[in-house]
Amino acid sequence: MSDFPPASSSSGSTAAPFMLDRSKLVPTVDIQDVSHFYGEGEGRKQVIFDNNLTIYPGEIVIMTGPSGSGKTTLLTLIGALRSLQQGSLKVLGKELRGLSTAEQVKVRRNIGFIFQAHNLFDSLTAYQNVRLTTELHDYTPEQRHQLPINMLTDLGLKERLHYKPANLSGGQRQRVAIGRALVNQPKLVLADEPTAALDKDTGRQVVTLLQHMAKSQGSAIMIVTHDNRILDVADRIVNMVDGYIVSNIEVAENIAICKFLSKCSVFEGASPNLLSEIAGKMKREKHPFGTPIIKQGDLGDKFYVVRNGRVEISKSKDGRTDTVVHLGPGAFFGELALLRNEPRAATVTATEPVEVLTLSKEVFLEVRKNLGTFEEQLRKATFGGH
Repeated sequence: MSDFPPASSSSGSTAAPFMLDRSKLVPTVDIQDVSHFYGEGEGRKQVIFDNNLTIYPGEIVIMTGPSGSGKTTLLTLIGALRSLQQGSLKVLGKELRGLSTAEQVKVRRNIGFIFQAHNLFDSLTAYQNVRLTTELHDYTPEQRHQLPINMLTDLGLKERLHYKPANLSGGQRQRVAIGRALVNQPKLVLADEPTAALDKDTGRQVVTLLQHMAKSQGSAIMIVTHDNRILDVADRIVNMVDGYIVSNIEVAENIAICKFLSKCSVFEGASPNLLSEIAGKMKREKHPFGTPIIKQGDLGDKFYVVRNGRVEISKSKDGRTDTVVHLGPGAFFGELALLRNEPRAATVTATEPVEVLTLSKEVFLEVRKNLGTFEEQLRKATFGGH
């Protein structure tokens, strides 16, 4: 039996909605090997460990993780609210390491901050609190008047423009703080639990506004949250545990890969959670036109999914080489050699520049080992594994 599926059993040849190529975009945030410590001397404690993260214009990144994992610390480093100690951190093209206090203030003026603490001026109305931030920018008097009104109206506070914080609910005060952060249409928005004090409908209104800013204005938005209700707006979901970024998932690509994996017979019966976990462990490889991706007779060490481009499957026997099939985006190959621990049964060659997603043999076999049959999964779900 061949190590490769016939043309009819591949996952199809239609290109998938994978993420956009960002290779030509200048990152809004570029974090390289950043670490951070609290305290001094014997009491010095490391809370951020050699993290790397890049955020691009128009992208919404949601960071999740347990309380105390370092999410807010990283957010304040990006916002130039703390001095960078180790590594490199560029925000809007500006390296933050070594900046003076005055230079940090200049960086912060181009960032919209949304924090759990509203930090509104009690003596000012909602309108005045939002208008105050427009004074930092070169607006006309008419713009300074109208922009806060438009923003607060978009946030459902048209009837509360002239109310002071003491006369607003907690959710309304939070929306005023959000309006203050967004009124100047910043190219970077940093939000720490922006929907924590909001009900479902109002929270949805806020994240929809953030989503609009990202897509229409090219704003980069980073949200730290425990609110699972808003995860659907994310382009990427980053998970942080004990000071380490442990996963960085491209949501659209993850979904597309999951759809491909669900059509692969070796993952039949896998839950959406398991498919997502598998997708997060896949690596990318690029192969130029004409290069062999795997060779007949080699030991199998990876499972493959075609991300972009096309490949040719060919088999050699008695000095003759025949083409078996051509595969395009979404097709998978290479599973039988792993399952049977046999050499590759054919050669796979890139017939144009190809990008493939791979899963190592070890991870592939571990997944298969834990997958079990549908009956076994159903028994586990129903009887707790008994």
